[in-house]
Amino acid sequence: MKLLLDTHSLLWTMTDDPRLSPPARALVADPANDVLVSAASLWEIVIKVRIGKLEADFDEIDRAIDAQGFARLGIEPSHLAALQRLETLHRDPFDHLLIAQAEVEEASLLTDDREILRYPVATVRCSAD
Repeated sequence: MKLLLDTHSLLWTMTDDPRLSPPARALVADPANDVLVSAASLWEIVIKVRIGKLEADFDEIDRAIDAQGFARLGIEPSHLAALQRLETLHRDPFDHLLIAQAEVEEASLLTDDREILRYPVATVRCSAD
């Protein structure tokens, strides 16, 4: 299975947050699964740290991505073309790009964001709630 981590699921994975459900944890840890981290999530983290909405050490997160063996996903023209076609059901531009990337990469988006669940993209819930 190919999994694209939503920003919060990336942070929950990195911090061993209890909100990340055991099934989601197992999917991320399974070496048979390809786990992708988007440049969009890293960009979102940096922006939220800069404006004071998030406390995180970007360098630590960056190193942990490599240590976990996650694949980095850049922003490609095919992702932007899919983004351009995406219906606007809510206003989060980072979510929009992640949805477009998941579609193009044929990945399931590991998320708990109820707004994302409104889009026709494969998702896996990352919490038990």
